Amino acid sequence: MNGQESHSLYRVFCQVVRFHYYRTYTLLEKIGVYPGQHPLLFSLAKKGGQSQKELAEKLHIKAATMTVMLNRLEKSELIKRCADDDDRRVSRVYLTEKGRKTSREVKKALKTIDEECFGNFTAEERDLLRKFLMQMRDNLLKTIDQ
Repeated sequence: MNGQESHSLYRVFCQVVRFHYYRTYTLLEKIGVYPGQHPLLFSLAKKGGQSQKELAEKLHIKAATMTVMLNRLEKSELIKRCADDDDRRVSRVYLTEKGRKTSREVKKALKTIDEECFGNFTAEERDLLRKFLMQMRDNLLKTIDQ
């Protein structure tokens, strides 16, 4: 692959990432959620009552970052924290009714973005793109582990 082709691929890939982020931010902002918060909402929708530590580990987020996220979500009344019955030092995190509703709205918004991105792709094209993206991810993971 020559340098021009590589540069072109890189530029297009970066544009796609940037446009996707902007579109996601725009839709989530209307719902009152920041990018990065939706995986936390989805995790709690799937299994409420996880501890802050469990959530941080599961989502690969530093404990301090998790605390900031939870504080924002609690201020927005999307989650509530309750002391663990067995260990009062542990906070269990639950979605509120507003949080459950918001989680469903976020899921719809992400489905909209998915359709906007891939709606005119054939099933074969989607499979091929998934294969290439997973290969890129794996290539980069190898460099991170070094």
